[in-house]
Amino acid sequence: MKIRHWLRTIHRDLGFLLVGLSLVYAISGIILNHLPDHDPAYRTEIGTLSFPANLSQQALNEAWQAERQMPAIKKILSIDENHFRLMLNGGVAVYNSTTGTVDYETYRQRFFIYWLNRLHYSKVKAWNPVADFFAASVIFLAISGLFIVKGKRSISGTGKWYLLVGLLIPVIFVIISCLG
Repeated sequence: MKIRHWLRTIHRDLGFLLVGLSLVYAISGIILNHLPDHDPAYRTEIGTLSFPANLSQQALNEAWQAERQMPAIKKILSIDENHFRLMLNGGVAVYNSTTGTVDYETYRQRFFIYWLNRLHYSKVKAWNPVADFFAASVIFLAISGLFIVKGKRSISGTGKWYLLVGLLIPVIFVIISCLG
């Protein structure tokens, strides 16, 4: 049958073409499915520094700048009479003027994960047509795959049971989610 030949040919060639895109969506999908309490595209560093107590905003800014590995301060905000919030370029910190301690969180980008997630969410300029092509291709692969196999393993044979289970899995999850 000529149509089955063309389905197999397009299915095969499109499958090879889509390996890179499949890896982008699969790897970032796994990462996004297992999000911890923070964005996995960034590495969070939490720490404490000791400065002299009772520093003014100006003196605190100068003391902070002396720390070579820390990001620059964008703004210092007063929280109350004993605490300042330091808005950092890539983080946040709180200075306790009573004790002189600064508790901070800094965020450093994980380049590979960051860009995988941006592609996954279509946040890269001009990526939408690529994402749409990928989605349409996956639909084609799913449907053409139903018809390229002949014999007892085909859609008219045992394949129909696998198809039924594959369709029921998301339906069951939606039902369970609606009940819970």
